Amino acid sequence: MGKLPETMKAVITHAPHDYRVEEIPRPKAGPNEAVIKVAACGICASDMKAEHGAAMFWGGESPWLKAPVVPGHEFFGNVVELGEGAAEHFGVSIGDRVIAEQIVPCGKCRYCKSGKYWMCEVHNIYGFQKEVAEGAMAEYMKFQPTSVVHKIPESLTFKEAAMIEPMSCSIHTVQRADVELDDIVVLAGAGPLGLGMVEIIKLKTPRKLVVLDMDDRRLEIAKILGADIGINPGREDAQQAIKDMTSGYGCDVYIEATGNPAAVRQGMQMIRKLGRFVEFSVFGAEATLDWSIIGDRKELDVRGAHLGPYTYPIAIDLFERKRISAEEIVTHEYPLSDFEEALRMAGSLESIKTVLRMDGE
Repeated sequence: MGKLPETMKAVITHAPHDYRVEEIPRPKAGPNEAVIKVAACGICASDMKAEHGAAMFWGGESPWLKAPVVPGHEFFGNVVELGEGAAEHFGVSIGDRVIAEQIVPCGKCRYCKSGKYWMCEVHNIYGFQKEVAEGAMAEYMKFQPTSVVHKIPESLTFKEAAMIEPMSCSIHTVQRADVELDDIVVLAGAGPLGLGMVEIIKLKTPRKLVVLDMDDRRLEIAKILGADIGINPGREDAQQAIKDMTSGYGCDVYIEATGNPAAVRQGMQMIRKLGRFVEFSVFGAEATLDWSIIGDRKELDVRGAHLGPYTYPIAIDLFERKRISAEEIVTHEYPLSDFEEALRMAGSLESIKTVLRMDGE
């Protein structure tokens, strides 16, 4: 491998609606650190909300996003530089195709020490905090010493490798739902992560999987990937449809993956007594609800789902065994230089998953 450049091109987040492609110094590996040449970086819904200025990313006493920073937490690439001890620390070699989980756990808090690293109290995420973990919308990025790193088999396609992070989150969400063989499951949202959830729920073989989305094209893809029924709430009374197929009781499981507060209220009405409600989305605005429906009226089991703990190896294995697919989900690829167009596409209904594809992959 030739000498690495001293500088690189990267997207820099400066402020809402102010993201620029700039030339900056290339990261260099220190002890127990690794540098990869980025092959791909997906544009996530949270990236879009941050770009649009959602308060949770920019406002308050402890904002998630600390600009200026290189964004991007859905990525993979090849190892090009290893700091002292890093080869043994991560179990990787120069040239290996790898991915790091999006969280950089501190390794010291009560959650990290008890194996619940995805709930790390410090909670640094690649692409949100410059001083700790710059992201992957760049030609190169650095893995921090506490990164959780996985090798990617060469048998995985570009699209499959690019979808490991989103699919890992989808797997964890479905795990939280504890889907049973006789369940009627309603999934709200057929975006890239929702479609990943469709594939994983189908592997659980519930009695029926119903997907709700306002976009008919996405509903058709959901059915290709395993949904039994697709309902567009903009044209059909979804609440009544679920009542009709459940003798009036409601669904057993409702998974919210739209990011729209209205879907929370919809789910609370749609789910049966003693049902399981799983909240996955990151919202750009508060979701309000009369909480009496959770306790006094239905005694619901309400669960959250966050990141993809312990599920990256599962996603890699399922892709390798061709039990799941990324072909229908990754719809658009752009070079880093076309970031503005990629961002526009990611925010449109033309795209499901838009990926920045770097040279060399």
